[in-house]
Amino acid sequence: MFKETHPILGTRDVSRAIEFYTHQLGFTLAFTDNADAPNYVGFRRDAVELHMQFQFAQEMGTIRLRLLVTDPDALFREYRTRGVECTPNALRDTPWGTREFALYDVDRNALTFYRQLTPAEAQR
Repeated sequence: MFKETHPILGTRDVSRAIEFYTHQLGFTLAFTDNADAPNYVGFRRDAVELHMQFQFAQEMGTIRLRLLVTDPDALFREYRTRGVECTPNALRDTPWGTREFALYDVDRNALTFYRQLTPAEAQR
């Protein structure tokens, strides 16, 4: 039945969002509705696709996404190298059995990158 999902995040500035997601987070621009003045765009990195659409201030809400990744440690190092501001505590193992870190994009959408801990890691 269900095969995948494409969350739509709001942005107040599509061009600024394109810059952040492509240069800072390493996504590629998969598509745009209008190359000259985009209103709706899609980003892709590996098997993940995120959509983004311009929204007026009154339409913006709090969005929180959790993205399952194979190596949050490597991704954290990559983002730090690119100057992306991440969770103040950096990477952490959680009581609910994940290794994760988080960040906010330029529109304050919250993105958490995680993987499940192995049984041995969870016992520590």
